[in-house]
Amino acid sequence: MIDTHRPSRRKFLQQIGYISVGFPLLTSCITEADPSIAARVNYEGGLPGSMQRTKTVNAWLQVLEDGRIRVLSGKVELGQGIRTAIRQVAAEELDMELGMVEVHLAETGLTPDEGYTAGSGSIANSVMSVRYAAATARQKLLELASSKLNTPIEDLLLFNGQVKSKKSKESLNFAEVLDGAQIDMEVTTPVKIKSKADHRYVGKAIPRTDIENMVRGEEVFVQDLRFPGMVHARVLRPAGYKSALVKVDDRGLVAAVPGVIKTVVNGSFVGVITEREYQAIKAERYLMEHTEWSNATSFPAQKDLYNHIRSIAEAPKNIRNDGDIDSEFKSAQTVKATYHKPYIKHGSMGPACGVAMYDGQILHIWSHSQGIYPMRNGIAAMLGLEVDKIHIVAIPGAGCYGHSTADDAAADAALLAMELPGKHVRVQWSRTDEHSWDPFGSAMIMEVEASLDAEGKISAWKSDVWTDSHSCRPNGDAGTLLDARYITNPVQMKSRGYLGGGHRNADPYYSIPNMQVNASFFDGPLRVSSLRSLGAYATIFSIESFMDELAEKVGKDSLDFRLAHLEDERAIAVIQKLKELTAGITMGDGEGIGYAFSRYKNTAAYAAVAAKVGVDTTTGRVQVKKMWATVDVGEVINLDGITNQIEGGMIQAASWTIMEEVTFSDKVITSTVWNTYPIFKFPDIPEVEVAIIDRPDEPAEGGGEVSMPPSGAAIANAVYQASGKRVYDLPIAIK
Repeated sequence: MIDTHRPSRRKFLQQIGYISVGFPLLTSCITEADPSIAARVNYEGGLPGSMQRTKTVNAWLQVLEDGRIRVLSGKVELGQGIRTAIRQVAAEELDMELGMVEVHLAETGLTPDEGYTAGSGSIANSVMSVRYAAATARQKLLELASSKLNTPIEDLLLFNGQVKSKKSKESLNFAEVLDGAQIDMEVTTPVKIKSKADHRYVGKAIPRTDIENMVRGEEVFVQDLRFPGMVHARVLRPAGYKSALVKVDDRGLVAAVPGVIKTVVNGSFVGVITEREYQAIKAERYLMEHTEWSNATSFPAQKDLYNHIRSIAEAPKNIRNDGDIDSEFKSAQTVKATYHKPYIKHGSMGPACGVAMYDGQILHIWSHSQGIYPMRNGIAAMLGLEVDKIHIVAIPGAGCYGHSTADDAAADAALLAMELPGKHVRVQWSRTDEHSWDPFGSAMIMEVEASLDAEGKISAWKSDVWTDSHSCRPNGDAGTLLDARYITNPVQMKSRGYLGGGHRNADPYYSIPNMQVNASFFDGPLRVSSLRSLGAYATIFSIESFMDELAEKVGKDSLDFRLAHLEDERAIAVIQKLKELTAGITMGDGEGIGYAFSRYKNTAAYAAVAAKVGVDTTTGRVQVKKMWATVDVGEVINLDGITNQIEGGMIQAASWTIMEEVTFSDKVITSTVWNTYPIFKFPDIPEVEVAIIDRPDEPAEGGGEVSMPPSGAAIANAVYQASGKRVYDLPIAIK
């Protein structure tokens, strides 16, 4: 569908030092510009990783018959507004109105394979790839039009899908310039891109157009998909992770539940297909009462979780070792603290859903997976199909960031669709299944130790992290899919996924002469994978809580203490701006304000966060009243999008910090509904204020995960200021 939204045109200061946004958000719009005088500059840097894999222009954009542009991206829309950002850079480089550019996201065989939409990498990879492809296309269109119009390039005007001779006034639209062909040349540097001083769209707050559709309750999400003749299905989950099917008795199912089409049993995988969705729910309930499973594996006692983690962890692996911490620790007094983070759910607002249809040759799948190409590889391996026999279309889900149950729901639908060719089979998960079988964010332990010199500066630092994997996303390993572990020929995961995410940001981004980081990996009792920001939320919680404790020990202001340990001017700038934003904030009884800082991955975007909380020491209730963030993502592509990302990240992290914890007992997950796994409700959401430091001459970075890590620590530090009690364990409990 083509989005014809065209924002109003109001002046907006370019390259402003920072932009502060609070509730309510105000929309900034574009300035008028004459494309004939817009300067072009040579970009001579490296090409993004996505473009290094897919180099031709026509892999990224196509010229349509009427001269409009269709942009192709392998990234998926998760609520981060990637579609809008892509449209902005394409329209910018091709001097087109936004309404002349449509964006097609993530469809196998059509869009580039960009792997996963993860790690705050969409801006740096997909958006920048589109920028260079569009700039290359512009130059090629001018060259071809010059020949067709017999006019020197410098006498041509390219604007809004047309190339016009300034002298003769003859014009051709883009499709006419290409004679119906596409631009199949490779993108190489140098490539002429528009001078950032002349940008009309990039850096402005262009609102997402899908928000209105959501508010109106229109069909936006994969959960809304409906096809003629579509049937519905549910899958019975085993009694536990290691349970196997003993027997299933479906002899009375058809009589008990009208509309049953088929029961599918494949090893320990049990699914039922019906004509209508409620029939599938009733059929699932019936089969649950007539199915026997082997015993599940017992979990450790929840109260002993962290002792259990230590007991099963591998020997520590050294991650970083600078200087000589042992000598420093021997010669100076050290301070030490231990922090704990529990298992956390994705907490998708809408349980997972997948739709599949096998037409006899091709298996078609509609999914809210964050990586349709890797998931295709996993499903192909599970089913024994060639990958080119599977076609997947990404559809937004009412879900979340990270490796959620979306891929598993798609695998459910795929298995069942193969058993009922010619029919669209829709699988909708229940809330209980969603909360029970989600690949959680790992529980973690962080121990930090530091020594201080005579000047009150940190002379040595040691971080020890205990962590499970933080990414078991679907790929060519079929075992990454839940169903593959239960079918007739079960497949377990061949590897433990991405362990490095567990110690992400465990080495502080401060100038400390002696530093050591160790990680002890474990294979924990619960299913785990990628949750927004991976291990950085926990490691920064420990580091930034400890920085506050060290600052107090030497009698220094907590922000000044951080600044004294920083050399990076951009890091210093976000902290100084946060200090300005929160200057003069007054505290009432039982209130406190806390601060935290991090540079995501120590290589990407910068964020400093402040939180004002109120603590009722009688009840132990912590209320987050307001949060501030100052953020530097380099060049800002969409001010509205990045602001939304930062706000959402702070609020989600606040919910994790105050409320969220996966609970379990004996052999089952017990936090299976919202009452037993509470998340922030609307009354809990704090006021938020965001200041974005725009640096047009710096590389553009994503912001999807940058505000998560410092938010938890800022709240914990605020709780200490309000109550006098340090926070070492999450979620926060003041008693």
